[in-house]
Amino acid sequence: MVASLASMQGLRRALLYQVAIAIYGRHREGDPGVSCIWAISTVVGARTLRWTCDDAAMNRSSAGLVIWDVDGTLIPADLRWLTRAIARAYGIAESEIVFPDKKVHGYTDESIAVDTAIASGVDPSSAEAGIPAFRQAIAAVMQEGRQELAEVQPPYPGAAASIAKLHEHGFIQTVLTGNLRSAAEVKLDVAGLDDFLDLRVGGFGSDARDRFQLPAVVAQRYSAIYGDPLDSARAIVIGDAPNDIACARHADFRVAVVAHRLGRRELASYEPDVVLDSLDPTTVVAAVSSLLSAGGTPAAR
Repeated sequence: MVASLASMQGLRRALLYQVAIAIYGRHREGDPGVSCIWAISTVVGARTLRWTCDDAAMNRSSAGLVIWDVDGTLIPADLRWLTRAIARAYGIAESEIVFPDKKVHGYTDESIAVDTAIASGVDPSSAEAGIPAFRQAIAAVMQEGRQELAEVQPPYPGAAASIAKLHEHGFIQTVLTGNLRSAAEVKLDVAGLDDFLDLRVGGFGSDARDRFQLPAVVAQRYSAIYGDPLDSARAIVIGDAPNDIACARHADFRVAVVAHRLGRRELASYEPDVVLDSLDPTTVVAAVSSLLSAGGTPAAR
């Protein structure tokens, strides 16, 4: 009975998705019989699928692409999930897990898992061979910890409001994160931050081990979904770590960083376009709008 219900729910979600895409496509082709205002919502388990369309959304590509980092930017970073997944994948006691001094914040989960396994006493070949088990472990750990996640990693003040405000101003938004997709989706869902994020065009740690390859993933998916090449001058990364800045620069994206974990002076030394003290929605929108406008200059330093 449970399996049958899950199957029916999955079919319902798939059908609604196809209807949404069909309506969107007809609107973009100028079909006068299709209204520009429509919404489809369905809840399947703990996931919510929502599609909205209005005049601003139809012109969203002209505003630009905002690419959010997740841990340390939208929600506080917490290594407990990686600790549990690595311990489970490699058969190490959680108390014996040793994270390397560097290559953690701003790196991808799989690279962190390999480096941490080695630092914890696993030989390099076994550390690499354990990645498939790690992928399964992190997905399970995140699902098992949903309630705990809600308690220990609530979104930073202003995160949800900034995403909503950027949506109102016509920006497409997605993520570029070292999290595997399975982990990122749970984190964003539990935090209530995924309503206006188009994760179809996101870049995840499950797409590439090297974070610097993820902007190309975002660009390819953006082009496939929206039908136009991604103009790097119309894309901005919002992160919190030096590696977010380096990754954005590698792709010729603009970059803003928020001083959630590192001080503004230290972040400024890595020369981002702007350093934000917080995710105040008004400040975030002003900074993004200024940086992505023709000849724009940073709204805050």
